[in-house]
Amino acid sequence: MQQGRTQVGAKNEAFPEKTMIFGLFGKKNNNQAIVDRQYEALTSAARMPALYERLGVPDTVMGRFEMLSAVMILFFRRTRASETSGQEIAQEIVDAFFQDIDYSIRELGIGDNTVPKRMKKLAGMFYGRLEAYSKAMDAGDAEALAVALGRNIHPKETDPVDMRALADWMFSAEKHLSAQSEDTIATGSATLPAVA
Repeated sequence: MQQGRTQVGAKNEAFPEKTMIFGLFGKKNNNQAIVDRQYEALTSAARMPALYERLGVPDTVMGRFEMLSAVMILFFRRTRASETSGQEIAQEIVDAFFQDIDYSIRELGIGDNTVPKRMKKLAGMFYGRLEAYSKAMDAGDAEALAVALGRNIHPKETDPVDMRALADWMFSAEKHLSAQSEDTIATGSATLPAVA
């Protein structure tokens, strides 16, 4: 996905301490190099071939959206207790994520008149995932996370798809992120683990 620009506003209900997910569009970004470095690392993690080859994620546009959403949620969860600089970077990275989605929608040939409606729908999907995944992860419930992942990643399947391996990776990734220092977060150097 490439980065583009859009003006959309949406409240983050699952993380009320984050005021606006799109709050920094149009503001001068003093952290651009840090944000670019961290966003590239996160998108690279979401594109790891093993996620698609071994963990049951379809290698489709929506499958990639699901993995990028999951990675953003993991990063957002790590930074919610960070210092101000870490939270600002997280906000800017989530803004970049939605700018990227906006750009990608336009690249797919979606007309300008329908882009805001699609962005609103995708933002709603992201927030729904943020809430569902966070609830399961806060409870340490890998089975509930696997069920939520299966429901979102394979919505048309009549029989549940086993997403336990992906849920386990997400718990491992959260532990990996939690062990990284505030300096690592503030400099845009956070990493996610490879799929074991």
